[in-house]
Amino acid sequence: MLRSALACLLIAITGLVLSSCKTTPSEVTRVEPSTVTDKSGRWNDTDSRQVSSAMVTQILGEPWLNNFVRETNRKPVVIVGIIRNKTHEHIEAETFTKDVERAMINAQTVKLVQAGEKRNEIRAERADQQEFSSKSTMKKWGLEIGADFMLQGSINSIVDANNKEKIVFYKVNLELTNIETNEIVWIGDKEIKKSIRK
Repeated sequence: MLRSALACLLIAITGLVLSSCKTTPSEVTRVEPSTVTDKSGRWNDTDSRQVSSAMVTQILGEPWLNNFVRETNRKPVVIVGIIRNKTHEHIEAETFTKDVERAMINAQTVKLVQAGEKRNEIRAERADQQEFSSKSTMKKWGLEIGADFMLQGSINSIVDANNKEKIVFYKVNLELTNIETNEIVWIGDKEIKKSIRK
């Protein structure tokens, strides 16, 4: 009798524990990708888009571009190099790099060539074509467009916190260098400051 009462009690307790472990599903609402959302105060997609757009406007509005076109009678070829994350948080720098590249292509005032791993992947494909593609369709070596300028930079941050308030300051620095002469032809920056209250 005592054993059956204990067994019943154990089953009841187990049932209560299991029912308390149930999780309620999250509520998900779809929003337009261009919608400004700033839940945590950290660097986000809106910051990336706004900063890249502003900086490309700066780059393409400076004298180096007109000087180059006047001297060569052609659009400059730009390669986007490494943009380093030097902030206190994880930022996927490639997202920012792609936003910069997209803005440059859309402006139609410079030519953009592939960089880094993607360039190496294209070269590997070209090498495969030499062996496996027909002569009429394989792509030749030595016809890549050489870049005239390389864009490089960094994303930096400073955090100032006191009690329940935190100020996060981001500064993106970019510079454009003439690859042949090593001359820096443009330096620019863009700042973002966020106040976060808990």
